[in-house]
Amino acid sequence: MSVTFGKAPARVVAIGQSTTEILLSLGLADRIAGTAVWVGPVLKPFEAQNARIKRLADNDPSFESVVQQEPDLVAAQFEWHIGSNGSVGKREQFAQLGIPTYISPADCVEKDNSGGGDGLRKQMFTMDLVYQEIRDLARIFGVDDRGEALVAALRTREAAAIASVAGGDAKGVPVVFWFSSKEVRGDAFVAGRNGAPAYIVKALGARNVVTTEEEWPLASWERIAAADPAVIVIATMDRRRYAADDPAVKLAFLESDPVTGKLEAVRKKRFVLMDAQSMNPTIRTIDGIEALANGIKAFGLAD
Repeated sequence: MSVTFGKAPARVVAIGQSTTEILLSLGLADRIAGTAVWVGPVLKPFEAQNARIKRLADNDPSFESVVQQEPDLVAAQFEWHIGSNGSVGKREQFAQLGIPTYISPADCVEKDNSGGGDGLRKQMFTMDLVYQEIRDLARIFGVDDRGEALVAALRTREAAAIASVAGGDAKGVPVVFWFSSKEVRGDAFVAGRNGAPAYIVKALGARNVVTTEEEWPLASWERIAAADPAVIVIATMDRRRYAADDPAVKLAFLESDPVTGKLEAVRKKRFVLMDAQSMNPTIRTIDGIEALANGIKAFGLAD
């Protein structure tokens, strides 16, 4: 879907923490009329700016609340919010009101969201998709130079994190990424083989124990235990939508459950606490590479 702008938008509603943080990183705080869908605190350099931006909802905002901000652009991190089955509103609904929409390429390219849930990723995510989003938004707002500078800074950090474990390759260390669970002792939302976590482990020479194309499949702990991960990456977040959103709850479960308590990763406390946004295709995925690289080195698994 192509969108043409006669001039840079003056008011944008950002549905998704990552989209908001990209706009903030591009120096566009004064253009953000509203924001929604947050899992944790904003990046520290933008705390003061973000505090002045209207929070429409911590989770999904209503269509009416978005339209009330009189935006001349609605930008979304996830297709399911404004796509063909949009939980906030369909792109056609916004178009009927003359409001253009933009969805992050990281949630569209080689990804099938038609089946509900978090979708199926047919091809492994790469940071190039996030870099495309940065460049797209920078172009829309006429700040191309800021976009290129941000991409260059992220590429430098990514290369440094990968280099930090070079020569001490992780040698296929099996890793599982636990985002959350609807019930603490129920099936867990874990990262599939082609999402941002898969990109993280590939960059470091480790491997994801989950092989499904689903973005965030539900898996039983018996199945996870059978794969015997050497490292368990635990999502941290302020969101409390599901029972296991709290990382302290996750840790307590892993150490007390009769199945998970026997895992070597649990017995040796090989836990990496990772910001939940780093597990999604975002600018924070670079933070995720850095966090897992530090964990692998600390556990002596890159020797």
